[in-house]
Amino acid sequence: MSTATPPARTARPRVEGDWLFVPVPQPHRPVRLFCFPHAGGDATAYTPLARALAPVAEVWALRPPARGGRSRHPMPPDFDALVAAVCEALAPHLTGGDGGRSAFYGQSFGALLAYEVARALPADRRPELVVAVGAPSPAEWTERETRDLDASELLRLTGLDESVRAHPDLVELALGAIRTDLAVSATYRHRPHAPIGSAIHALAGAEDPMLATTGLTGWAAHTRGAFGHRVVPGGHLLATVDRPGPVGLLTSLLTPLTADRQVPAAPRHASREQ
Repeated sequence: MSTATPPARTARPRVEGDWLFVPVPQPHRPVRLFCFPHAGGDATAYTPLARALAPVAEVWALRPPARGGRSRHPMPPDFDALVAAVCEALAPHLTGGDGGRSAFYGQSFGALLAYEVARALPADRRPELVVAVGAPSPAEWTERETRDLDASELLRLTGLDESVRAHPDLVELALGAIRTDLAVSATYRHRPHAPIGSAIHALAGAEDPMLATTGLTGWAAHTRGAFGHRVVPGGHLLATVDRPGPVGLLTSLLTPLTADRQVPAAPRHASREQ
């Protein structure tokens, strides 16, 4: 009779409430990385990243309304209402007696949302790190000409049009979600405020057609903690349903949190990954 221990079963993806999706649950409670999708994006896009980061971090991806499994849920009427709704959904999962720690990762519109959610949370529930990808700083956000950018153009610039081009139904669904998010984005108004204590690391893809790679340093004014910025291979979106994104860099930023150390300060000058 064999006494060999059977292999552990991989935990199935799960949904936490309406707002959160955990693609690859981790049983040992590592850092929770809350991921915020780009305009028109959905939580499932972060599944490859969740697989690649396990077991360093457990990805919790935001499930925005008006798309996917939440197609019948209305989007909050404006950006401030969206921030409040996300804060309410995330707050119970940001602290606990087990000493868990958290970080945020957002792309494009998701980067702005991740930062504003971090700022709106009580200080004891803020993430220790915010990674902002493909986005100008909040103070510079209103200077973007988003009103002149329609959904079809944004779908092309993000590089996602090729993924859905052969499926007309998917194209219409993607365009509808983008229009919803652009409408919310248009209501954003930056209000001067004290910088947050969370560390910030700003990233841009070297081939990003929407953001000058020299425009990352504006994020430094929004943190009193560690700040770093880097140009990495890729376009406007780094993590997608087809690729995990900057796994090596995220691992280096998140690993210190698992060792109960602060996120190390990064150089204040831009660097470029090869």
